[in-house]
Amino acid sequence: MRWKGRRRSTNVEDRRGASRGGKLLGGGIGTIVVILFAAYTGIDPSLLMQGLEVVNSSSQSSQPLPDDLQNDPTANRVAVVLADTEEVWSRIFDSGGQTYQPPTLVLFTGSTRSACGLGQAAMGPFYCPADRKAYIDLSFFEDLRDRFGAPGDFAQAYVLAHEVAHHVQNLLGVSGRVRELQQQGRNQAEVNQLSVRLELQADCFSGVWANRAEQMFGILEDGDLEEALNAATAIGDDRLQRQSRGSVAPDSFTHGTSAQRKRWFKAGFDTGDPDACDTFSSVAP
Repeated sequence: MRWKGRRRSTNVEDRRGASRGGKLLGGGIGTIVVILFAAYTGIDPSLLMQGLEVVNSSSQSSQPLPDDLQNDPTANRVAVVLADTEEVWSRIFDSGGQTYQPPTLVLFTGSTRSACGLGQAAMGPFYCPADRKAYIDLSFFEDLRDRFGAPGDFAQAYVLAHEVAHHVQNLLGVSGRVRELQQQGRNQAEVNQLSVRLELQADCFSGVWANRAEQMFGILEDGDLEEALNAATAIGDDRLQRQSRGSVAPDSFTHGTSAQRKRWFKAGFDTGDPDACDTFSSVAP
């Protein structure tokens, strides 16, 4: 991926090394488990956190990224990718007569507070709609490479673009409508299916970003698209369940199969059109 020497986003909070004390408000161990599950799998935590008290995340010590990141290439790169998402989605929103409000990316180590509760590194990246911030411990990229078998800088860019896509869904009101439908769900299988459709749309939006960023900035190098598709495949529900417990339970899927995630990312990438990302109209996503 070509990223060096280009604009870095200023919408980055660096909490690495900051004090990480505090507790999750509004629930006991059951609530904590729900939030950990939601954040680890990348689900919008608010989908599962109805009735929780919002915590104040402003007390967490943070600072903008320093200008000199020569010894921190990963943070440098994610700041550039975030800037690219700002450019791409601003142009898309402008074309529809809307104004894009970019999210803030929070870098943390170990754990940190969010308006959706306490975030921990083991949960993986997540987006919190309550404060419109995406959170990531950069050590997740090591897990992506070593645990999930998805190396490469563009695999990492796909992960970040996916979290930004959840922000786009929040701005468009998609996440809110999904929450309403989930509250009306007759059973857990229906609730999970709505989560799958939401996540697959975020994958598709990630593909839209990759298409537009390539057109605008020429970011892609040989093998980059394969890195993103490999990452989408590596974190499919069926693959993860088979690896962890040796069997697959489709009714428990929350993100979609490897084939679905790969297909919807490719749909967004091939078209560059957000309208191609309607995962909710088809009978089967």
